[in-house]
Amino acid sequence: MEQRRTRHPNNGPRRGAQPPAPLPPQARRGPAGERGPTPGAARAARTRRTVRAARPAGAGGRPADMKLTGLGSGLFCIVAMFLLGYLDQLLFGASGTVYGLLFLPVCLLTALWVRDGDVLTAPVVAPIAFTVGLLPVADGTGGLAGRLMGLFTGLATQAGWLYAGTLAAGVTVLVRRMRWAGQRRRQS
Repeated sequence: MEQRRTRHPNNGPRRGAQPPAPLPPQARRGPAGERGPTPGAARAARTRRTVRAARPAGAGGRPADMKLTGLGSGLFCIVAMFLLGYLDQLLFGASGTVYGLLFLPVCLLTALWVRDGDVLTAPVVAPIAFTVGLLPVADGTGGLAGRLMGLFTGLATQAGWLYAGTLAAGVTVLVRRMRWAGQRRRQS
């Protein structure tokens, strides 16, 4: 009579079989040979994560490396210019020069506060924000057509400020991008 030997799957690999898949980190053997995490390991891991997450505070109490995403910087620029345009309308009677002067620092702040990966969005969103901010400043009577005519006239007469702000954002972005590329080259 033939005797068949059956192997239990945990007794070792079969011939021609693939090697077992690596174990996940929580199932690997610890320093004393026991399986799984030690009772204090989870607490130590949480402590390490907490310590790593803490960042030194920069100016204004916010973390030094906290930046806006591309969408966040676009929203910041658009909302800031709309509010500044409305403020210009209330305080200075829709002065194009005051509006243009306020546009320059908003462009610079947008280019400085955006994340390194989204830095190219700053010069793109600047003209859009300039146009949205002109809505309260533009002279326009007679409904929608009059308002649009005032907007286009404001864009034509204030084009110098628009180009200057976009150029300031573009130069700031280029400088940041070159510094970022230099840092990546040094790291590798």
